[in-house]
Amino acid sequence: MEKQKVIKILAISVGGLAVLVGLYFAFFKGQIFAQQDIGASKPPIEINPTIKALNEAFTATANAVIPSVVNIRVKIKQKISRDLPVIPFEEDERFPFFKDWNDFFRRHFQDLEPDVTSAGSGVFVTSDGYIVTNNHVVEKADEIIVLTHEKKEYKARIIGTDKWTDLAVIKIDGEGFKPVHFANLEDVQVGELVVAVGNPLGLSSTVTFGIISAKGRGGLSVIRPNVGEKGNFAIENFIQTDAPINPGNSGGGLFTLNGSLVGINTAIATRTGTYIGYGFAIPVDLVKTVVTEIIRKGKFDRAYLGVYIRSIDETYAKALGLKKIKGAFVNEIEPNSPAEKAGIQVEDVILAVDGKEINSSNELQVEIAKRRPGETVELTIWRNRKEIKLKVKLASRERGELVEERNTDFIEPRPGQSVTIDKLGIVVSPLDDKLKEQFEVSNGVYLKEVKDRSLIDERGLSPNGVITKVDNIEIRSVKDLNKALENKKPGDAVLLRVKYKNSTNIIAVEIPESKEKREN
Repeated sequence: MEKQKVIKILAISVGGLAVLVGLYFAFFKGQIFAQQDIGASKPPIEINPTIKALNEAFTATANAVIPSVVNIRVKIKQKISRDLPVIPFEEDERFPFFKDWNDFFRRHFQDLEPDVTSAGSGVFVTSDGYIVTNNHVVEKADEIIVLTHEKKEYKARIIGTDKWTDLAVIKIDGEGFKPVHFANLEDVQVGELVVAVGNPLGLSSTVTFGIISAKGRGGLSVIRPNVGEKGNFAIENFIQTDAPINPGNSGGGLFTLNGSLVGINTAIATRTGTYIGYGFAIPVDLVKTVVTEIIRKGKFDRAYLGVYIRSIDETYAKALGLKKIKGAFVNEIEPNSPAEKAGIQVEDVILAVDGKEINSSNELQVEIAKRRPGETVELTIWRNRKEIKLKVKLASRERGELVEERNTDFIEPRPGQSVTIDKLGIVVSPLDDKLKEQFEVSNGVYLKEVKDRSLIDERGLSPNGVITKVDNIEIRSVKDLNKALENKKPGDAVLLRVKYKNSTNIIAVEIPESKEKREN
C-alpha cells in the first residue's frame, strides 16, 4: 500500500509539473514569441555614412538657426463705418423706445475698430534685439508682438522700413538673443542645399529644405508699393528656391547648411495662395546694406542713378553690336539726374559698375543700391559699338522738378481738339483729366491716329497711346512736340516714348522723305 501511495503521489506531482510547464509555455513563452513576430529585429538598410552625415548636417543646421528666427504677430485697427437702417417708428410717439434709435446706435456702433491680425516671421541681426523682416509684414501695424523660440513674448517697435526692397527693421528690448551669420552671396551656388525657417500657416519654427534654383530673378513685380510716383523703383533681384515657403514665412530666413543667412524669404509663385514649387528670397548682400543703414539712420537713404533700364536680350545684343548678352539698356534718363549730369545717354548699355560685371537690369539696381548717396562710381558703358568709362556721383532718391520749355509760335489746341503733326504723319490732341487717369500719366499728348501706317506702324508706333518724350525731351503739350521735331529733316530718326495702357515703348521712327499735308 505504501508503495502504491508513493507512486500515486509521484504521478500527481509529475502531472502537476507538466501542467505548470504547459501553462508557462502557453502564457509566458507564447507572449515572447508573439512579440518577436511583430517587426524585424533590425532595419533593412544600414545608412550610407555620407547620407547619415547629410542627415546630421540638416539636423545640426535646424537646431543652430531656429533660435535666430522669431514669430511676428501684427494687430491692425481698421475703422469700419456703417450706415444703419432708419427705424420707421421713430417719429411715432406711441413707440418712444425707437425715437432715438439712430442716434444711439450710430453713436455707439457706427465706427467700429476691430483688431485685424496677421502673422509673419523675422530673424535677429543683433544680440540686443534688432530684427529684420518684410516691410509688408509690419507696414500697417498698430501693435507688433514678437514670439521667440523660447515662447517668450515681447512688444516690438518699428525702427525703419524701405518699401522698395520690402525690408523692415523692428526692435525688442533685451539681451542675449542669437543673431544670424551673413553668408557671402558670391560663394553661394545654384543647386546648393538650403533650409527655410519661419512660421508658416500659424505653425512655429517650421523648417523646410530644398536647393537654390536660381539667383538674380527680377521683373516679377512682386514688390509693388502703392505710391503715386512715376515708375517702379522696386529692387527685385531674388534668390529662387524650391524649399517650401507658405504664408507666414515672409520675413523668415533662408540658410545654407552651415547656418549662414543667404536671404529673407519674401514671396511665392502661386495660383492658390500657398506654395506650388517656387519661393523667392531677398539676397543677403542687399539685406545687409539696407538693415545696416536703417539701424544707423532710421531709414534707408537709397542712392540712385536716374535711369530707366531694361535687360539685354539676344535681339538687343545683335542690334547694338554686343558680343555677349549682358548689361542694362538705358531706356530713358531722368532730367537733372546724376546720369544726365555724367553724360549717360539713351541707348547706352551699362556693362559694369566699378569693374563688377552687370548681366541684367536688376543687377544694376542692386549694385547702385549698395552704394551711398554722394559716392562716385565708375561705369563701363557700351556706346556706338565701343566701350567707354564714365564716372557718376550718385545722389539720394529725390526727384527734381521738370522745367517746361514754351514755344510762343504755336497756339496750343484745347483738349479733344485734333492736330496733325505733318513731319510724322500723326494726329494728336492734348490730354484731358480722363486720359491722364486712363493711361496713368501726368503729361504727354494723346496719339489719336497714325497716318502713314505702312511706314510707321511697322516700327511699332500704333495709335491709342500717349507720347511722353521725344529724344529724351519731356512732352507736356502739343507745342512741346512741335518744338522737339522742328529741326528734324526727312531721313532723320527720332525716339518716341509712348505709354500704352499695358506697356511703355521707346520707338525709333524715321521722318518720311515726303508728306502730303492733311488737316483734321
